Amino acid sequence: MAIALYFVLACLIGWLVFFPAGRGMAMQAAARMESQLGAWLAGIKRMRAPAARSTAGAVPAVPATPRRPVQSAVRYWPWLLAAALLAVPPALVFLSGGSHTLDGYEVSTREVNTQVASLLQGEQLAPPATLPPAVFATADVAVERPLLRTASRNWALLDPEFTQRLLLVFKIMKEQHGYDMAILEGYRSPERQNALASMGTSVTNAGAWQSWHQHGLAADCAFLRDGKLVITEKDPWAMRGYELYGQVAESVGLTWGGRWKMMDFGHTELRVPGVMKRKS
Repeated sequence: MAIALYFVLACLIGWLVFFPAGRGMAMQAAARMESQLGAWLAGIKRMRAPAARSTAGAVPAVPATPRRPVQSAVRYWPWLLAAALLAVPPALVFLSGGSHTLDGYEVSTREVNTQVASLLQGEQLAPPATLPPAVFATADVAVERPLLRTASRNWALLDPEFTQRLLLVFKIMKEQHGYDMAILEGYRSPERQNALASMGTSVTNAGAWQSWHQHGLAADCAFLRDGKLVITEKDPWAMRGYELYGQVAESVGLTWGGRWKMMDFGHTELRVPGVMKRKS
């Protein structure tokens, strides 16, 4: 209601300020008010005239102080009226009391993810034990991920914040969904990025410094089942895991590659503003 009233008053002020017809009508109304006020003052003066004549002989008349015409004051009334109109709605809202917070800024009543909250409060998760190199060197893995044997899986080379978020994803996937996860590749050098890009867009379409891997803010991950990596998207169990993995990753603020046009289900990254502009 207060917003509607404020809008109407703002329109009225705009009509008076920007439209000559509006100012003309307002001035005519002011002139009529001035005429009525003058008549009222004249009536009061006539009523007081006999008393003034009866005392004129006893006390010397004091020259009356000249008064500014009422018309000279009328010049300022539009500004006074505008100030009053602008002040009325906020005053009404203030006096009405209560909460006037916009919906987008109200206190959230959504359920809090206690695991995410613990991460934000400073809980530090430790990387899992290093897997044997043979796990990443099987024939099935080589078909899905060329050059994986030489990839870096060193958690220490990743950004600390990204590391904690990704470890939290691993924890949730294990405790809530029963999936063991392993990192396939984390940090990637510019030279390796170019080497992968030269293998074609089916591997990657990003050259050196066009990937978050070069900044330690991305990782490719997969699932472990009976001690073996399961990467293929033809496995229903793995595809269900990727779906859950994407949901969990996004819930902790990571970007999931499964939503891209060239889908990369095992990829997650933490996009930090300004990082892509830095090259070293």
